[in-house]
Amino acid sequence: MNRRSFLRTIGTACLGSIATRAAGAESLPHEGNVMAVLGPISPEEMGVTLPHEHVLVDFIGADKISPDRYHADEAFEVILPFLEQIEKLGCRSFVECTPAYLGRDVKLLKRLSTETGMHVMTNTGYYGAANDKFVPKHAHEETAEQLAARWVREWQEGIEGTGIRPGFIKIGVDSGKLSEIDRKLVRAAARTHLKTGLTIASHTGGTEAGLNELEVLREEGVDASAFVWVHAQNGWDVETRVAAARAGAWIEIDNVGPNSIATCVEQVNAMKDRGVLNRVLVSHDAGWYSVGEPRGGNFRPFTTLFTDFIPALKKANFNEADIRQILVDIPREAFTVLVRRVV
Repeated sequence: MNRRSFLRTIGTACLGSIATRAAGAESLPHEGNVMAVLGPISPEEMGVTLPHEHVLVDFIGADKISPDRYHADEAFEVILPFLEQIEKLGCRSFVECTPAYLGRDVKLLKRLSTETGMHVMTNTGYYGAANDKFVPKHAHEETAEQLAARWVREWQEGIEGTGIRPGFIKIGVDSGKLSEIDRKLVRAAARTHLKTGLTIASHTGGTEAGLNELEVLREEGVDASAFVWVHAQNGWDVETRVAAARAGAWIEIDNVGPNSIATCVEQVNAMKDRGVLNRVLVSHDAGWYSVGEPRGGNFRPFTTLFTDFIPALKKANFNEADIRQILVDIPREAFTVLVRRVV
């Protein structure tokens, strides 16, 4: 069986437990589904998924960002071949993690999804890392409840008048103890989750920040299973990652690339050895069309996971069920719309 056939097979092999658990819940629209830019899909439609990637990013800052800074047609032309590459390798779903005020372009994502046939997800929320360069002024002035209301509105009405709904909440925090604004963003994300069932994916600077986030979520009544610890490989400490996973958090190792294969396999294997492989997400954090650079600059492809990482896992004695779990079952469960409360 070739690589593409293998990935197609595992992408439809089994249904996840989350759909079963959500089936009886009728309190929220789309609960038990996954929200893509073209509309809701059932979790089993996700198939092989890349849970953390980017297609376009603008690093100019929240006070200067504008869609007028780039040509959407050019960006589409540059980005499309990279998505077509992974679609041919068996990828069915693509989680696009660029937040508002950092270059989120949901119309572009809809075009790309329509053209490739892949399920593409976008997000709501604000990115508080990078010393708050990408946090809009109003977020400093408003309360967590007011910010949550903005993000809930995007879920209920669609983003910026497009009717396109977010499939998850994307925030970011700096390393160390949470700052005042970062703590507020986490609280806003928690309150948004409780009203929407959207999973919270947070760019996290390191161990202290990650543990602080989990504490805030618990204070707000949100279970750890609503939280994706983005960039969990940074400041890697296996015991804290295992503890967070056992509490229910999703541990995302998202720096898969040509020079990191061995380290990523080692980290994933450490989680497997400790019985928490079922909480591990793996991706590249690659791309992207960089606004302000000629034709978007140096675009990093999304292929390494398929061409190098999976073979490396097989050499490390990961079997087909393990690989299916990493590529299909875990992303499907992590991104299913479901309110996850502390019980």
